[in-house]
Amino acid sequence: MSKIVFISGSAKGIGRAAALEFAKNGYTVILNTKKSKDELAATLDKVKKYSPSSAAFISDVSDYEQAKNTIKDIYNKFGGIDVLVNNAGISHIGLFEDMKPHEWQHIIKNNVESMLNCTHLVLPDMVRRHCGCIINISSMWGTSGASCEAVYSASKGAMNAFTKALAKELGPSGITVNAIACGAVQTDMNSFLSDEERSDFIEQIPLCRFGTPEEVAGLALFLAEKNTYITGQIIGIDGGF
Repeated sequence: MSKIVFISGSAKGIGRAAALEFAKNGYTVILNTKKSKDELAATLDKVKKYSPSSAAFISDVSDYEQAKNTIKDIYNKFGGIDVLVNNAGISHIGLFEDMKPHEWQHIIKNNVESMLNCTHLVLPDMVRRHCGCIINISSMWGTSGASCEAVYSASKGAMNAFTKALAKELGPSGITVNAIACGAVQTDMNSFLSDEERSDFIEQIPLCRFGTPEEVAGLALFLAEKNTYITGQIIGIDGGF
């Protein structure tokens, strides 16, 4: 029987790449989005070419009750979740002093609470089975901080701290918890950059290019499939930035 992976925010970008990578390697993939319905349907079609039993759920996992209903439906249909990839998240570019409270609350809700909700809901079964893998998709800015992305950086810093702490808590239960700290990756999140800004950014990257969603997906698969002794780590994939 194939393992089950649930990937939040998997209609496009890194989430979509991870879904395809896991599907190609024998996993039943559970996709999720809260609003990108067309992209989700297109991604599911691609995933099903490799994993016909895969499925998709439209829900806002930053809302605990919606996340609870989604996880419950997955357990009822598939029996469990072996790997959780907390990928759902948003960014915001601008000076902190210009932000409104509802804007930073929106970022924290999407980036932090979605992770807390999904993790909290899958843990009882993982602990009972004494196995499981949790992968949080973070950012290099969660460690170093980014100007004009203060709250986004804070949300990823919270994700990193949660990863380290939870790994210690769940280690005795045989569950690994790690975060992937992404650098500049070719996704919609970085599409706001002008050609000049993109060129300036690349000049700061030792490998002289942006990363790809597929490269992040490959690392996620490794952490789920090959890893037996790495936990509590914030693993950078940033071209040496």
